[in-house]
Amino acid sequence: MEISLKSEVIKVILGFPITNSLILSLSSAFIIIVGSFLIVRSLKLIPSKIQNGFEIIVEAILDFMSQTLGDRELAKKFFPVVAAIFLFILLNNWLGVLPGTGSIGLNETHNGKEVFVPFFRSANSDLNTTIALALIAMAAVQIYGIKKFGFSGYFSKFITLKKGPIYFFVGILELISELSKIISFSFRLFGNIFAGEVLLLIVMNLAPLFAPFPFVILEFFVGFIQALVFAMLTMMFLKVATETAH
Repeated sequence: MEISLKSEVIKVILGFPITNSLILSLSSAFIIIVGSFLIVRSLKLIPSKIQNGFEIIVEAILDFMSQTLGDRELAKKFFPVVAAIFLFILLNNWLGVLPGTGSIGLNETHNGKEVFVPFFRSANSDLNTTIALALIAMAAVQIYGIKKFGFSGYFSKFITLKKGPIYFFVGILELISELSKIISFSFRLFGNIFAGEVLLLIVMNLAPLFAPFPFVILEFFVGFIQALVFAMLTMMFLKVATETAH
């Protein structure tokens, strides 16, 4: 049994390494993009059962955001970013629990030792993926803040000399806080998903028949919770960035 902290390279195409986590990440993006495209093209005034199902999901997310933010219009404004992050992370987490992930692959020789390299690995168990998600989320926060207050108006809360030295040092602390959010975002998601992956791998090696089933169900639940936490924190940071500081 080999537990690798970093994702394994399956193939190199034009000098670009294709890792097993990237394969599932691209699969999740493909499912969301193609699924959204097909749903939009087939929208009808009298919805089908499939359209009804997706409308229920969209309305549920929007209602939840409206209740949390206390503003329906603000929820609609943040919906594209928050919903996309939530669905992408959720699909990544759930695809990583399906049969075949981590169990289908080939044996390779690394440093004179034969190891098993799976073709598929949960995208969020790769720190590269979670850092990318954290950067996208925090970039969206800054963009929404700049759109609301303007470039100088928004960044004056980080660096200002007009209100005295206390506000200047408070602004520096705010700037450090913004940067630390990237670290906390990425490592929280990575740590929870990677730990779950390791747990399933150990249980499947010890008792592969029935013992993994409860842990698989638990990982589906954990995957949902982690996607919800990431999306909710993004939503709250977006709200704070577009509010006037007191």
